[in-house]
Amino acid sequence: RNSNSERTGTPTNILNPIKSARVRTVDSFSFRYGRVEVRAKMPAGDWLWPAIWLMPAYNTYGTWPASGEIDLVESRGNRAMTLNGVHIGTQEAGSTLHYGPYPAMNGWERAHWVRRNTAGYNSNFHRYQLEWTPNYLRFSIDDMELGRVTPGNGGFWEYGGFNSNPNIENPWRYGSRMAPFDEKFYLIINLAVGGTNGFFPDGVSNPTPKPWWNGSPTAPRDFWNARWSWLPTWNLNVNDGQDASLQVDYVRIWAL
Repeated sequence: RNSNSERTGTPTNILNPIKSARVRTVDSFSFRYGRVEVRAKMPAGDWLWPAIWLMPAYNTYGTWPASGEIDLVESRGNRAMTLNGVHIGTQEAGSTLHYGPYPAMNGWERAHWVRRNTAGYNSNFHRYQLEWTPNYLRFSIDDMELGRVTPGNGGFWEYGGFNSNPNIENPWRYGSRMAPFDEKFYLIINLAVGGTNGFFPDGVSNPTPKPWWNGSPTAPRDFWNARWSWLPTWNLNVNDGQDASLQVDYVRIWAL
C-alpha cells in the first residue's frame, strides 16, 4: 500500500470527520470552448460547500493556478450567515476564475462575481451557465449575465496585473490571449464541508458560531466536537436528507 494514501489521526488532530462527495469527468470527457449549462439546486445546512467547476485536463502551463480553474458556481449552505451585515450563505452564489503564476499570485479577485437571491438558491433549481469562446468567458444564472472577461492583447497576464512585476516570468507567453483558458478542461461536481482556506471566513455571524478558526491545527476536531450545533441544520431525517443534498437535474455542454 502506498504510504502517501494513509493518514493517522491523533487525539488532537483527528481525521476529517465528514467525507465529501465528488463526481468528475477527468478520465472520460474534457473540452475546450463551448457552452455549459447545469440545472441544479443548492443544498442547505451549516458549513456545506457545493461547487460545480472545471479544471485543466493537463497542467500545460504549470501547477495551480498557472493552468487555470473555472468555477461555474459555488455557494454556502448556511441559511442565516452574514459577514459585515451581508448574507453570504444560501442567498449567495458566485462564479470565479483562478489564474496566476503562483498560488500567492492568483488573480481571482478581478474575475469573481456574486449574485444574491433572497429566496435562497436552495429553494429551487436554477440554471448555471458558462459561455467560453476564443475571445471571452461569460457566466450567467438563468440567462442573466453575472460576469464576463474579455482579455486584451496582453491576455490574462495583463488582465491580472502581473505585468507590473518584471521579475516574474509569464507562464502563458507561448499561449493565446485566452491562456490558460485555451486548453481542455474537465467537469467536477462536488459537495464539501468546512475547510480552512477562508471560503468560510473567520468572524462570520451565524445562529451558532463557527466552531473552528482557519489557522487552527485542530480545526477538524473543533468542528466535530461542535456537531450538536451544525448537524441538526442538515435535516438528514427529513425527506431522505434532500435539504443537504446538491441536486443536479442535468448537465449540458454544447460545442461552439
